[in-house]
Amino acid sequence: MSKVLGIIAEYNPFHNGHLYHIENAKSKAKADTTVAVITGNFTQRGSTSIINKWEKTKMALNNGVDLCIELPTIYSISSAENFADGAIKILNELGIIDVLSFGMEANDISDLNNIANILYNEPKEYKNLLKKELDEGKSYALARANSLIKYLKDDKYENILSGSNNILAIEYLKALKRQKSKIMPLGIKREKVFYNSRKIVDEYASSTGIRFLLERRQIEEIAKVMPQQSFNILISNIREGKINIDLSVFSKEIIYKLRSMSVQEIKNLPEVSEGLENLIKEKASKTNNVIELINEIKSKRYTQTRIQRIMLYSLLGITKSVMEMSKNVNPYIRVLGFNKNGKRLLSEINPRAKVITSVKKFENENKNIKLRKMLEIDKNATDIYTLEYSKNSEANLDYTNGMIIIE
Repeated sequence: MSKVLGIIAEYNPFHNGHLYHIENAKSKAKADTTVAVITGNFTQRGSTSIINKWEKTKMALNNGVDLCIELPTIYSISSAENFADGAIKILNELGIIDVLSFGMEANDISDLNNIANILYNEPKEYKNLLKKELDEGKSYALARANSLIKYLKDDKYENILSGSNNILAIEYLKALKRQKSKIMPLGIKREKVFYNSRKIVDEYASSTGIRFLLERRQIEEIAKVMPQQSFNILISNIREGKINIDLSVFSKEIIYKLRSMSVQEIKNLPEVSEGLENLIKEKASKTNNVIELINEIKSKRYTQTRIQRIMLYSLLGITKSVMEMSKNVNPYIRVLGFNKNGKRLLSEINPRAKVITSVKKFENENKNIKLRKMLEIDKNATDIYTLEYSKNSEANLDYTNGMIIIE
């Protein structure tokens, strides 16, 4: 019996490694259709997507994905835990997903599952180890990794916990457990090039590597590591002035926001704690460059990625209360695009799911305050994202851009 494959991805941008993952996952899962939950205009590491969510949808639909759903912005730029939790909620809510596939550096998914079980059950010994690590001033990510290694008493987990794909995979597994999901996990080992690598190996490069090449305008090298249609879409966006390389393009906007916020308002941003608001306020008054600002604030306890996310929270007006709300709501299903197989899948979605195919229609018909707030953040994120286009900058694209339909 054929199955429906689910994937959670950023596709920033879509490259040959992503195509490899889809093809292998479909083969191993014996799936003939694929649903991808993709991030929008900003990413989990607190940066920008190179191209907007509709352009990423075109890339995905041209390379083996049948139905693209947007991961709401509030999840897309959250910690790995909330990122995974939001995406799994959506896959569960669809009611049609049989298998979730994700990339991993580990050789065996059972090792990742062992870690996920500890994080889900939180045995007392582990919690004590974690508290001790945090009390020593380590970042949460490092404190958690150290505690898990000590609890498991096996050095092999040190390498496992250093892999970016492994860390997200563990969060997916934990979310599946927490939500009592029936979706089966399938890990695909990442080969040749890892997450943050800038190397090109054969026809493969990471998204990080491609962004590095793009900054240096090494277009011929990029062509080698992307499917032809994805590369054409990227080049088209470059020519149209519709790319945002990284968070630095929003330096002025972010620093304006921080300078205009009170210390208490900064304190109310997610992931701000232990007086960090005072340091942010102080440093924001002394620079007009967000990269310099991040470098001034980051420390052993507060990683660069965490600080970048805080910068985005300020830019997008996301508070701690809104973040907490996102953890206690079943999100909507925002359809970005589909092909003929995806159109069939749409008709099979759980009828109770709150599906958005038209933002205006959804707003007119749905009065749920929490969902409307989440959608407001998505719209705001798009309007801010287009501010830094070198040309063709427009607002209200969430109303005027229709779904991407490929026949």
